[in-house]
Amino acid sequence: MPAPLRDVPQEGIELIKSFEGIPDGDPSSVNLDAYLDPVGIWTIGWGHAITYQGVFLRGPQHKGIARALYPGGITIEQAEMLLRGELVNFARDVLRLAKVPLDDGQFAALVSFAFNCGSGNLASSTLLRKLNQGDYAGAADQFLVWNKARKNGALVELPGLTRRRRAERALFLGEDWRAVSALRTRGGLPAARTMAPERPEPPPDQDDGSHAAAEAATKPRRTPKAASTTPAVEATKPASAPAKKPARKAVEKAVEKAPAGAAKAPAKPRARTTIPKAPPKAPRALRPAPRTKR
Repeated sequence: MPAPLRDVPQEGIELIKSFEGIPDGDPSSVNLDAYLDPVGIWTIGWGHAITYQGVFLRGPQHKGIARALYPGGITIEQAEMLLRGELVNFARDVLRLAKVPLDDGQFAALVSFAFNCGSGNLASSTLLRKLNQGDYAGAADQFLVWNKARKNGALVELPGLTRRRRAERALFLGEDWRAVSALRTRGGLPAARTMAPERPEPPPDQDDGSHAAAEAATKPRRTPKAASTTPAVEATKPASAPAKKPARKAVEKAVEKAPAGAAKAPAKPRARTTIPKAPPKAPRALRPAPRTKR
């Protein structure tokens, strides 16, 4: 019998928030708007990847579609709801993959790892293999090897990923993850972090061929659709189901405006539509009539 669904502990949610950050794609507006993450995926809130027609929405040329999907942006409270809803899928994957008992800290650390690295990477990792063998200490050390990402085609260590993996390892071992990561938080929001989250690449010695199969198992099925005139969007495996769809006309209008090639040029400042009027002339002072009698 499968294990019942388990809530993600609050400490795990706070860790995810602190490292995901909550950038705003349009600081001039009141709410939080969509932004491009470091790998070119449109994201909103705490790392919620935006999907369109079953795939991740990629590239600056699709800014109009991303904004049409979330017209007016979202509030902090709505961002929290999106994050908690998305974590349900990763909590389910961790419970399915782990074959040994997990306390709250271990469970929360694995959910954070899956949220950042993907459930498929967790499924094919040495971390999970050691965990299911009962080697909790060896599994904890495996968090630290997932701290690299590709920059200009080269696999390099990113300080942000190193800090996140240390924090997850500390939470897994029941230690103070805030002290280990040296990241202060205030009111659930990062004290100074507003950058988009970093996504790691699998270590070279961890891809044993099961990664693709694991990702395929978690990929949602799509029903075939009729041919469309909308621009092609690069297919990527989404981590969760798409959010609630907005009005169809607004999205279709954004699709028609989106260019098929390079990114759209920045909008020019709007020209003035009125001509300023000159101030009215002051009335001429009346001169007194000349005196003719004494």
